[in-house]
Amino acid sequence: MKEAWKFLWQMAILAGLFWGSDWVVRATGLPMPGNVLGIVVLFLLLLTGIVKEDHISTAANFLLKHMVFFFVPVAVGLMQWGGVFYDYGWILLVAIVVGAVLPLLTVGLLGRALRCRARRREGESCNPM
Repeated sequence: MKEAWKFLWQMAILAGLFWGSDWVVRATGLPMPGNVLGIVVLFLLLLTGIVKEDHISTAANFLLKHMVFFFVPVAVGLMQWGGVFYDYGWILLVAIVVGAVLPLLTVGLLGRALRCRARRREGESCNPM
């Protein structure tokens, strides 16, 4: 019984963060979704130690474990857009592939350049390729 109350309390903390952040976004007109602001606020609260990891870990693990179920309505909704996928499928596919590959290449090349820079500072040689 104690675990159930702990879980409900942790869910209330996460829901309160979401609703509070959503309210702030609506009240101030910030150009971001309320859930994104909630994640930023939760990150800052965890970083400062105001909220400890064990204050939300049970509920967060539950939500992460069952995250796939939250995408079911989105997937069902996409089925109504079959005509759009039929007409613009190749363009969408290219956009998805470029959108996935470009950040990977950018981060990889940046990581390699930073590693080479650190080695050069230490006096070691670095082969960029």
